[in-house]
Amino acid sequence: MKTIQQALESLEFLREQELKEELAENCKILEFQKGDVVVREGQFVKVLPIVLEGSIRVFQSSEEREILLYYVDAGQTCMMSLSACFFNNQSPSKAVAAEDTTIVSIPTQFITQWQKKYASWNEYVIKTFRNRYDELLNTFESVAFEHIDNRILEYLNFRKEKEASSFIRISHQSLANELGTTRVVVSRILKQFEMDGKLKLHRSAIELF
Repeated sequence: MKTIQQALESLEFLREQELKEELAENCKILEFQKGDVVVREGQFVKVLPIVLEGSIRVFQSSEEREILLYYVDAGQTCMMSLSACFFNNQSPSKAVAAEDTTIVSIPTQFITQWQKKYASWNEYVIKTFRNRYDELLNTFESVAFEHIDNRILEYLNFRKEKEASSFIRISHQSLANELGTTRVVVSRILKQFEMDGKLKLHRSAIELF
């Protein structure tokens, strides 16, 4: 494992040397395997995670259905956790490692202290809220106004571009969770797409044409 000083070099927003030193002195590097829970829904958040490597999936669940809120990638943090840290609230969402993930874990007492003390940290916090706000607004608009058929194709094409592969390993249930719908709906639409020649279904995988 890298030392915390080495790991922090990947965080480009850290401009002040004193801030890097405070991070190295007070924070920890934690590793999670794919599927590990990083933050539980309803827990009081005591540390803020910033992703160094990997990705965290943030979502809400209700009545055995899930709605994806956003992914936290390298260099980013979770807005829900950040908000819970500020106000000592319970987390309204669940965060799970989408792949093997390494984070820097920051105790909550430093969040507001560093905002007043370091311009780069203050800018990072503000940008996090702004960017996540835009993402959540786009998610809301997609769920509210866009037909599920289009959302499925858009998501699959997004994965195709991100992974540079037409062969996407995902189950119908996982795809339903990503889009906040049911497995039955996803399976019906995917079968129609297959009949239309847009894709081919495999076991726990989808091949796009």
